[in-house]
Amino acid sequence: MVRCGSFGSLKLAILASLSVVSVLFSPVRADDLSAEPIPVDVALVLAVDVSRSMSPEELLIQRRGYAAAIADPAVIKAIQFGAHGRIALTFFEWAGSGHAREIIGWSLIETAGDAQAFADRLGSGRSVAASRTSISGAIRHGSGLLDALPFQADRRVIDISGDGPNNEGVPVTLARDEAIKAGIAINGLPLLTSDGFYSSFSIPELDAYYRACVVGGPASFVVPVTDWEQFPEAVRRKLVLEIGGLMPDARSEGRPVMTVQYTARPAYDCMIGEKIWQQRRQQFFLDP
Repeated sequence: MVRCGSFGSLKLAILASLSVVSVLFSPVRADDLSAEPIPVDVALVLAVDVSRSMSPEELLIQRRGYAAAIADPAVIKAIQFGAHGRIALTFFEWAGSGHAREIIGWSLIETAGDAQAFADRLGSGRSVAASRTSISGAIRHGSGLLDALPFQADRRVIDISGDGPNNEGVPVTLARDEAIKAGIAINGLPLLTSDGFYSSFSIPELDAYYRACVVGGPASFVVPVTDWEQFPEAVRRKLVLEIGGLMPDARSEGRPVMTVQYTARPAYDCMIGEKIWQQRRQQFFLDP
């Protein structure tokens, strides 16, 4: 004679076993598992200088120039020609040490619509200037963004634009070397456009400074800008090269370009920005 309690226990055991079998052999949906990161050809950090040495008009030109370049057909074509046909893109503005304002977080750019949406968001806001120039801080912030990348990138690049040398934070060469050791390439867009009072905080050979002290890593290069009218085209051209993993050919295009990879670095005082700032501080007590 089987007691009701024993029978109930047996029934529960059988049901539990059937449940386990059902789970083991039922089809697994893709969203039940942790999805693999989406692969991209390049993860590109756009790090843009907004120090007070630039006027409100120049900051506006800079924003609009990046927005126009990102949505340019040549850039879209470069994206679609990649092995994966997509890139990851983020944009932040920087000035002194610790000042990094993220404008647009990591975004997947695969279609013209994606690029236009990114450009529209970029063009809808305005830049806010801040004191000092910490290229090293910008590189470290960009490296942190790449460490938190939600995609799987074949290449990782920080794109630095600025109109003066590093004058705050750790030495720029230290931040550069840290990034290169982590497998990150750094390209530069030095703006040789400073004039008026704040030009005394910059250097005339800023392109050479960027080449010797800022950029580095695989296929790294510098595209100098000497006039704001050149800016949109310079950004467009640099994005096409970065997305394609290409080196610029100055001879064929007839434009000023400085390649860096496999080139011996000349002797250069990479602390020149800090020294100039100390001298000007004693004279003017200002923080550009």
